[in-house]
Parts: sequence; C-alpha cells; structure tokens
Amino acid sequence: MTRSRQVLAAMGVVVVTMTTSLMNGCSSDSSDGLAETIRARATELVVQAEQRGDLTVVGQDGWLFFAPELRHLSTTSYWGEAAAEVSQARNLDTVDPLPAILDFKRQLDLLNIELLVVPVPLKGVIFPDQLPGELSLPSPIPRLDEADAAFYTVLRDNGVEVLDLTRTLLDNRLHPEGPVYCRTDTHWSGVGCVVAGQQIAGVVRDRPWFAALETDAFPTRWYTASITGDLAQDGTREDLRLREVGSTDRPVPDADDSPIVLLGDSHNLVFHIGDDMHVTGAGLADQLAVELGMPVDVVAVRGAGATPARVNLLRRVQRDPGYWNRKRLVIWCFSAREFTQSDGWALVPITP
Repeated sequence: MTRSRQVLAAMGVVVVTMTTSLMNGCSSDSSDGLAETIRARATELVVQAEQRGDLTVVGQDGWLFFAPELRHLSTTSYWGEAAAEVSQARNLDTVDPLPAILDFKRQLDLLNIELLVVPVPLKGVIFPDQLPGELSLPSPIPRLDEADAAFYTVLRDNGVEVLDLTRTLLDNRLHPEGPVYCRTDTHWSGVGCVVAGQQIAGVVRDRPWFAALETDAFPTRWYTASITGDLAQDGTREDLRLREVGSTDRPVPDADDSPIVLLGDSHNLVFHIGDDMHVTGAGLADQLAVELGMPVDVVAVRGAGATPARVNLLRRVQRDPGYWNRKRLVIWCFSAREFTQSDGWALVPITP
C-alpha cells in the first residue's frame, strides 16, 4: 500500500474508482459516445505530438492546444488505484491527488479556515470544436470531461467544496467581449478571468462572515491588448479584450492582510503580474478584487499549483507566524490537467 493510500485509510476515506455508472451519473449533459470520441481524439493527438517532439497541437482557426492538457483529457479515471496508471509523477506516493487535497482541507479545518477548490477546465473541453479534425457537436456543447466531473463528486462526498466552472465557461465561451480562453496561450483569456471571477465572488459573498468585512469600489475599464501566447512558436500575436481594475499606473496590490487567499498556478498570475504573464491589472486576482470589493492575498506559482503552491504557502507562514490568524478562506485555483500532469501531489504541512 502506498503512503497516499495509507493516509486515506487512516482518514476513513472511501476511494471510488470511476465506473461506467458513475461516469454516466456525473455527465448527464453529455451526448452518448461523444465523451469517448473526444478521449480517443485526444489520445491520438497526444501520440502525434510526442512523435513530433512537440507540446503544441495546432487546431482550427488559429487555435493552439497544450499536449499535456489533451493527455489529461484522454483519461477515464485518475484517483485511487487508477492514479499510478495515468499520472506523470514519478513518485508512486504522490500520484493520487485525493489524499493531498483531503489532507490540506483537514489542516485548514483545524485552523477554522474554509477551502474552496476551483479547478480550471481544459481549453479542449470548452472549445472542442477547435480541435484538429472534423467533429460533430450538438448545440449547446455538452461537457466532455467525464473523469473530472466524477472526481469532483468524490471530493464533495469527502467534504471538499468544489466550484466547477465548466458549465459557466461553456455557456459564456463566446462572450460578447471575446472567447474565454486564449487562442495561442495555455491560459484562459482576460474575459475568462472576468467570468470566473464573477462566479467565484458570488460563492464567496454568500459566506456568513463576508457581510462584516469592509469593502471598497475599484474603477474598471475594458481595452484591447495584443499578446504572443506561450504556445505561439512562430510569434503570432493575438488581440484580447481585458478588463483592467484600478489603473495602469496604480493596479490593485496583493494584500497580505486579506482574509482571502488565492492559491494555485499561473492561471492566477496571467494578466496580473505582467512580464511573461502579458499585462498587469486584469487577471483573476484583479477581477476578484472588484467583485468582492477588496484585494486578495495571492500565493501562486508559475509552475504547478499542486505541490509547489502549497510549499510557497508554508514558506509564507514560516516568515509570518501570525499569518493564519488573518485568514478566513483559501481559494485553491489550478488547471484541471494538474490532477494527472503535475510532478505529484505530496502532503505538505501548512504550519511550521
């Protein structure tokens, strides 16, 4: 028995491996056989990319996809006994995401701090019509990530609050201001940040403690920016609509004293910190600030939001012993591909 399985057994957690009935029960809005077709297509595209030695998959109409995301989309189950078969992690003790997530929640519970897990859906799930090749899709497009939907059910059954953005992003995928994902980048677009921020903020504002917090108003403006996405190997540029919060000269700063922590991967940094993340003032943290009326405390990394982000969180606590005294909620936002494509899901303490 691996260490992760031992942890789950000690916590009294029942690990469910996805069966056909569970898949069907978690994907009622998908068409018969379509999710299986997408998984087969994703598998084929990943094999072709690996043969080329390339992580970029060229889709239709200038859309580019990240091969590891398609590899994750090709899976049917990735927790419990199935984890070792599909995870890219080398350490068998860290291949299963479930023990790490439940252990993180357990530690936060001891501190009386809430956890909201917000996986970022795959671009290929929101824009399957832009994948290479012909594919007949109904309208509206159903959700096709049956494995992720089933895993979120497992998390909820074990007491973890999960905000599943898939349906919201599908419904808004062709937003009046533009698509919710970048065509040439691995991240969601500035519009996607707005849509996600509004959805997340709606859940946060329902907390009983939120009404007692001091809030403020932040100015916003929509503008167009041209970027070169991280998948655009030929330097192709893409125009995006962005909602800037604050101003270019005075963006909303991250707030160490905020009661809300935004933890995770570069989906929390894109359009927020500039440099290789394109611009400042228009990312998810900025949209949360305007929707909540307060800045959030950003603890995010350019790498994986699975283990490295929690390690950074521990380092912050080590520097500031009173850190947790100021917190009420951790929003853990990361790409859904990390369930299988990260370097692993280690157990990480969040107190020294």
